[in-house]
Amino acid sequence: MARRLIYVMDPLCSWCFAFMPVLQRLAEIAEAEGMSLQIVAGGLRHEGEKGTGSIELTIYDNEPPCRAIVSARSLDPSKVLPFVIQLQQGFHSKGMDIMRPNLLVKLAERVGLEAAQFAQLFDSEEMRNATLDDFHWVENLGIAGFPTLLAEAKGQLALLTNGYQPLEQLEPLLKRWLVQNK
Repeated sequence: MARRLIYVMDPLCSWCFAFMPVLQRLAEIAEAEGMSLQIVAGGLRHEGEKGTGSIELTIYDNEPPCRAIVSARSLDPSKVLPFVIQLQQGFHSKGMDIMRPNLLVKLAERVGLEAAQFAQLFDSEEMRNATLDDFHWVENLGIAGFPTLLAEAKGQLALLTNGYQPLEQLEPLLKRWLVQNK
């Protein structure tokens, strides 16, 4: 089995947004060693709800942007990281409502995914189920915080971080893991 980095994240997670430059550098290091990067949708919260009482609180349903990540991964794994960057920048920097399917299609198109194909796949029961599979995989591993970065070799997972860590701490850890798992 090939070695790979597995990044468990949520597009609505602000720590994941802050972690993106760290992830990009670690992914470059891993790629230079022949490792792939897989992004797994962690699912902070599903099924949006509104608070009650004198203060109205909107709690976002992250299933649509997570399903968009899973759909992009299914169409072209090489487009997933640029797509996640578009989602994060849209939500965190530009205030876009990335829960809206029509916006998700536009963002997918920006990274080179074919709009009609993405929209059709995004709306499919197959992608709804695949997204739930991601959520269940994360839950079954006991991952309760994001960002989480795992390294996998020979079917064995190693935790590199659960929560934000700076590059200065993670780069030596990844390099040491790479040497030990040639």
